[in-house]
Amino acid sequence: MDPQAFIRLSIGSLGLRLSGTTLNGTKSGISALSSPCVCEIRLRGFPVQTSSVPFISSPEATVDNYNVASSFYLEESDLKALLEPGCFYAPHACLEIVVFTGHKGGHCGVGIKRQQVGTFKLEVGPEWGDGKPVTLFNGWIGIGKNKQDTGKPGAELHLRVKLDPDPRYVFQFEDKTKLSPQIVQLQGNIKQPIFSCKFSQDRVSPVDPLNNFWSNSVDGSELDVEKRERKGWKVKIHDLSGSAVAAAFITTPFVPSTGCDWVAKSNPGAWLIVHPDVCRPGCWQPWGKLEAWRERGIRDTICCRFHLLSEGQENGGDLLMSEILISAEKGGEFYIDTDRQVRAATSPLPSPRSSGDFAALSPVAGGFVMSCRVQGDGKCSKPLVQLAMRHVTCVEDAAIFMALAAAVDLSIEACRPFRRRLRRSSRHSW
Repeated sequence: MDPQAFIRLSIGSLGLRLSGTTLNGTKSGISALSSPCVCEIRLRGFPVQTSSVPFISSPEATVDNYNVASSFYLEESDLKALLEPGCFYAPHACLEIVVFTGHKGGHCGVGIKRQQVGTFKLEVGPEWGDGKPVTLFNGWIGIGKNKQDTGKPGAELHLRVKLDPDPRYVFQFEDKTKLSPQIVQLQGNIKQPIFSCKFSQDRVSPVDPLNNFWSNSVDGSELDVEKRERKGWKVKIHDLSGSAVAAAFITTPFVPSTGCDWVAKSNPGAWLIVHPDVCRPGCWQPWGKLEAWRERGIRDTICCRFHLLSEGQENGGDLLMSEILISAEKGGEFYIDTDRQVRAATSPLPSPRSSGDFAALSPVAGGFVMSCRVQGDGKCSKPLVQLAMRHVTCVEDAAIFMALAAAVDLSIEACRPFRRRLRRSSRHSW
């Protein structure tokens, strides 16, 4: 499998200090710096990201050199767009970090205006496309107007900006998951078959090893609408030789909660993600659990929550890896990104292989693990899956993420509202 080139732009080690002034002094022109400071991190073509900025109050205090406040992931087309000349007022794209003090919003009907402390800008240059690790900036820099207007030292921002190669494998389901599609790897315009996906809705056969996990009696002839539950769904991922290398199946049925016609957070449906146990041929080993439910509001969303099962124990301890809201109408992206969601996690993310070599998936390394883009209700998804190359040591590693992606995609349909039962009424109404 050949990966596609991606780079990771990370911004971290943030800190703010005032030189030659007291904490609440007004000589610097910056008031109330004892209140929380935040920054908006902007890069053309990407959503604005927000992060808190620790205040460094004494010369002895230091910044957290391992903290990553924000990450952007750029592919070749993104770099090309950033390096293209822009409008006349912004000829070059820049990474821009704007620091504010105070809270955004209002209190008791009175608006609270944030005060801008200063701005850091870093121009996008040709070195961004070299594909090599490079530190673009690391250290303190003066920001704001104080230094220019008064000649006195003002606010200083500490940050580290790094570029790192972050190659990914890109896969796509060639049709709806329920139609048992082929899964191909994308490399430019080339599509290379890698896996096949087999969906079934009936009870597994008595000789199927997955039967050991099955806890609900399923009759394939029972209709979802009639039974008001969705259960018995199973997806197996096969390699090119036809061997099953991963699977996902519903362990907790998707049923409407009391008093409503949708799957609610109080009683989510759940999938178990498994892979073959090499030590016990014909057996499966639990790897992860995906829960899903529907959040009702102005715009309905599907919440997907993924736990990694520690030591492969179905009912043992687990580690929350991702909890994502996806638009029920438009679809969206499910992802696992240790920078954004589990920075405090210290346990490694085990490889699906049973070799015991789990070091490659440690959250200590940080960053992107996988993403899966799906469509909304009633649309043909053809999930697009990206995997960080450093988390894939063999084809079987990729297969387990394909099973997870299939479960995410099918959860969109499993969480669709159930048809309400028609009440019996009199044939004649007066």
